[in-house]
Amino acid sequence: MQDLTVRGIFVIHLSDYTLMSIKSLFFDYISSECLQNSIKHEEYFVCTLQKAMESEDAALFKYENHKYVLLASTAGFYQCDRFIKQQERIEMHDHEAELLIPGEYLIVIKIKKNAFSKEFYEKLQSECEHFLSYFIRMSNKRESDAKYKSLYQLTEKLHSTMNKDEVLDQLIDSLQTMFPAYLFYLFLSQDNDNKQNLPIKSLDYEGNYGNEKAMQAYLSGDVQWELYEHSNHLVVYAPLRGKQGVYGVLEATKQNQSHLDKEVMLIITSLAKAAGNALENAKLYEQSKKLVSDLQLINETSHRLNKNLRLVETMTFMSDRIMRSFSAEEVGFYYMNKDGQPCILPGSTPFFHKEESEPYLNLVHSKFSRHLEGLFIGEASGSGKSEFSSLIAIPMIQSEQLKGFVIVLHSDSYYFTFEMFKLMQSLIHHSTLALMNSMLREELEMLVKTDHLTNLHSRNFLDESVQISLGKDSQGTFILMDIDDFKLVNDTYGHQVGDEVLIQVARIIKNNIREQDVGARWGGEELAVYLPQTDLATGISVANRLVGSVLKGTDPTVTVSCGVAHWKDGRHDTLKRIIRRADKALYSAKESGKNRVIFQQDIEVG
Repeated sequence: MQDLTVRGIFVIHLSDYTLMSIKSLFFDYISSECLQNSIKHEEYFVCTLQKAMESEDAALFKYENHKYVLLASTAGFYQCDRFIKQQERIEMHDHEAELLIPGEYLIVIKIKKNAFSKEFYEKLQSECEHFLSYFIRMSNKRESDAKYKSLYQLTEKLHSTMNKDEVLDQLIDSLQTMFPAYLFYLFLSQDNDNKQNLPIKSLDYEGNYGNEKAMQAYLSGDVQWELYEHSNHLVVYAPLRGKQGVYGVLEATKQNQSHLDKEVMLIITSLAKAAGNALENAKLYEQSKKLVSDLQLINETSHRLNKNLRLVETMTFMSDRIMRSFSAEEVGFYYMNKDGQPCILPGSTPFFHKEESEPYLNLVHSKFSRHLEGLFIGEASGSGKSEFSSLIAIPMIQSEQLKGFVIVLHSDSYYFTFEMFKLMQSLIHHSTLALMNSMLREELEMLVKTDHLTNLHSRNFLDESVQISLGKDSQGTFILMDIDDFKLVNDTYGHQVGDEVLIQVARIIKNNIREQDVGARWGGEELAVYLPQTDLATGISVANRLVGSVLKGTDPTVTVSCGVAHWKDGRHDTLKRIIRRADKALYSAKESGKNRVIFQQDIEVG
């Protein structure tokens, strides 16, 4: 049946009726709420064609990657292996019509033989093109709107965080979701620790690894892109740029891409710029927190050091603070003596008391001998079993003179950052005055309690030491010494030689007593030794050893006489009584021939 008569009003062809029906159904679908329906427009499209044309089957294909891919079919599956890229817009076969739609679509309809004319298919092709192009535009618009909405949401999210790792993680995750066909990488400087296991590549500043475009984008701050025709893929390099600089480069790669999609590139570059600003804010926030922390460290350290701590307490505190704040493995403190040589201070770690530390000490000392600037080394080499690669050395300067220096070591290469070096400089600069004051205080106290000529303790210090021992110890021995015929030495050789004899005897005393014992100049040529927690027999033995050593170790040769007194719990002794017994014992030694030891039991004490 080729036409349809409508009761004398007009006559139309079946093909025109079918075309009008298809147009009407297309229009109804577009005008209705079907856009929100779960049925895809491709499925509706093929169903409409199949029903309106009363065909056996209808199918819609799209040309992708050099072959046609089935989008929808009323039969559920359609064999498409035989189709190749058509040249003609319409091809008609005995039971099948193929319509090529601009935009890479192909419509295949199975029909009865010669059911419709070629003119009909041309008109149908035009209507199908209008319908599909509309939905292509709508689909692109929805996709674009969704991407820009995601762009807005991501931008807000990026600017809401102050963690640089979270910024990078959100950037990559969102881009991979929005553009699944792309591969994304980040080019960042080598100081990034990549805690989130992100796809990060290191920037090659020397251009040895073929990422010149990435470096160009990093240095210029402009987007770069490159199309590789031989491998048919596109690479875009978008700088992560903030207001103060460029913090990295985003690389976007897509395979089987023969042209640059401007809209995609706009979104990617916009996200990269937003990430750059967010990254800059996060870095500035971290820097501000670090500065506040550094200032707190300097303030707390200065406050603690200004509490008039003893030198040992001061240096121990400084060592502990540096070890904890800088994660150092070894810390050494040195002061410059009168001869300009470095001497180790208390608080230094055990490594600096060993010979293995000498290469580092010599390196630092030689540098500071030429200029008074801090030393920052990321790859240093030492000798011996212990070797440290990272080194920071800061001079302690007062009145433009080198007073000492600090050495900080770590075994890992480039462990300390330049920010750590600057912080260390500030810390030592603010602490130097307090350290020098502690040393001066110790020197003043040493002058007060030390005899200038002999370097033995003063009599006041000796008295205080005995009083303390009487309060806490169970016994002690006191030795009072006198150089025999010392006036004759002065008269014969002069007072300068006499002073040298005193120095020699003082040196012998220091070499023959323990660290906890106290050697002192009693007055004139009289000297004294107090041995805490020492019984009488041991005290007498020490006194005899001193008498013998003085006889053998002085030039000109002199002798000494010793009076020994001992105290123990239960006798209710006092300092005055102990001294009186020792003094009487010394007098007895002098009277009995000199160059000998007399102890308290040999005499009567009133």
